Amino acid sequence: MMIKADNLVKIYKTKETEVLALQGLDLNVEEGELLAIIGNSGSGKSTFLNMLGGLDKPSAGRLYVAGNDLFKMNEKELVVYKRDVVGFVWQNNARNLLPYLTAIENVTLPMHLTKEGNKRERALELLELVGMSHRKDSKLSQLSGGEQQRIAIALSLANNPKLLLADEPTGSVDRKTADYIFDVFKELNREKGQTILIVTHDVTLSKKVKRVVAIRDGKISSERILKDEFADMGHNAIDWNATDTQEEYSILDRAGRVQIPHDILDRMNLEGNKVKLSFKDEVVRIEKP
Repeated sequence: MMIKADNLVKIYKTKETEVLALQGLDLNVEEGELLAIIGNSGSGKSTFLNMLGGLDKPSAGRLYVAGNDLFKMNEKELVVYKRDVVGFVWQNNARNLLPYLTAIENVTLPMHLTKEGNKRERALELLELVGMSHRKDSKLSQLSGGEQQRIAIALSLANNPKLLLADEPTGSVDRKTADYIFDVFKELNREKGQTILIVTHDVTLSKKVKRVVAIRDGKISSERILKDEFADMGHNAIDWNATDTQEEYSILDRAGRVQIPHDILDRMNLEGNKVKLSFKDEVVRIEKP
């Protein structure tokens, strides 16, 4: 198991208020999965990503990543964890790359914190993996946003992380470049067995991922699973925007509660907060009173 989150809670406190960012989030991610997380602003997805990256600590619950108990780690252990266990790709390339270094110098930089012997050779291998070896001597000002993002992926892999975290990796590039970036992630997952978790608002990208988890109000509300017939199709084989590629499942929490999707509630046109439940012929019905 790569990630095990059990009844995860996060409370942010100020002098005036308390904000409950996560309220009982449960999620398991197997080693070698390519998973996307979606959710509206304020849903808790970025909070969860920061916890996985060791940038924020949970308030309650349990959180394990690659066998590491993030509740019990001290600051020194967290430094080692962030260096050796997780890799980051941020939407804002200013957080990924140093502008005064070339592409290969950026990718080589984190290797100086480890015992990596052939740093330049390893960096060239990673740049080749993302299709950017021909721009190895270029600085940020000479690269497009998509090229910068591909170099950022190479950088995130420099120390062979067990878990790769990507925060809106296609959020600032065009569709063609977004497709290429996703292909890089898919290749890493398929050929290298890299565990990858992507937080995204990109609907087209999320429709291509085998498993998509939706966070709503600080907990998992639903999961979408890619249908088998779409698993290996390329960009030109299907209109990903127009086709229903995934089965959607609502998630029962440990108290037996389920979140009804907003679009269904809107169509029900409820007045008040009461619904009628019935069970017949293996079907649960939710009706207006």
